[in-house]
Amino acid sequence: MLPADPDPPPRSSSQSRFIAWLILGLGAGLILLRFLSRHAEPARDTVVAYIAQDQVFAEPILADFTRETGLRVRTVFDSEAVKTVALANRLMAERKQPQCDVFWGNEELRTRQLEAQGVFEQPGSPQGWAPVGHRSRRLVINTRRLGPTNAPASLLDLTNAVWRGRVALAYPLFGTTATHFLALRQRWGAAAWEHWCRALRANQPFLVDGNSVVVQFVARGEAWVGLTDSDDIEAARREGAPVAALPLTPESLLIPNTVALVRGAPHPEPARRLFEHLLRTETTRRLVDLHALEDTKTPSATSPTLQPDWPRLLQELVPATETLRQVFLR
Repeated sequence: MLPADPDPPPRSSSQSRFIAWLILGLGAGLILLRFLSRHAEPARDTVVAYIAQDQVFAEPILADFTRETGLRVRTVFDSEAVKTVALANRLMAERKQPQCDVFWGNEELRTRQLEAQGVFEQPGSPQGWAPVGHRSRRLVINTRRLGPTNAPASLLDLTNAVWRGRVALAYPLFGTTATHFLALRQRWGAAAWEHWCRALRANQPFLVDGNSVVVQFVARGEAWVGLTDSDDIEAARREGAPVAALPLTPESLLIPNTVALVRGAPHPEPARRLFEHLLRTETTRRLVDLHALEDTKTPSATSPTLQPDWPRLLQELVPATETLRQVFLR
């Protein structure tokens, strides 16, 4: 009969702690691997899009793209209050390690700013970014308060005492409102424009978080006049709100959507396919049908509206934005 094995020497407390931590680490690693395998999307099946176009309009277009191609679109939308600016800042911050493939903008200024910073593929080339259709910046009125004959005839009129506390506009450091204000600076000259901004601010307008909120204020009669985007006016009008857009003037601004390919995009081939899909005539017509755009045509140099000198506007962007910040600081 063989002698019984002697009892193994007792483990030290440090050895026990090491084994326990090793077991916990292996378990956590397995859990992490399972999570990543479930949530990671193969690059060949995915495209990442940063989108300033309203989500309600973008999602049907992206759903069409997925049905047609089988490619999934991971989206990052901005908020109404900081339209476009937040996404532009994010893209600039990610230049060295891009996370986005396609940028779908809702106005032209920030796209040109990103292009100038080298964010897009082939800067200055139609292959890098392109305009899509257009909508417009307009005055909107409450039709129970005003008619075309007693409405403001010009943006300059908004500083008159009769409109004190009766005008609504989005905070003009973001989105299409910022672009419109900066284009007006070029038209009127810096000094006259700053005087108008200060007079407008002194006239106690409602400064609200986004163009759709402007239309809501006008629809409720809290404001009689608003400065906003045509798609927001149309959305309220279709819901039966007592609002109407005033005609285009030389102070109006046509604003295209823009589509851009990000330089160094992590999913280049799916990115190219989404880029091309968004530029299709059929896609632009669908956006017009959805009332996201007014027309399939992009703004031309013959349009009787504002014609910004974009390179000069970008050069003057920092001081002009600082003036807006000082005047309209809330």
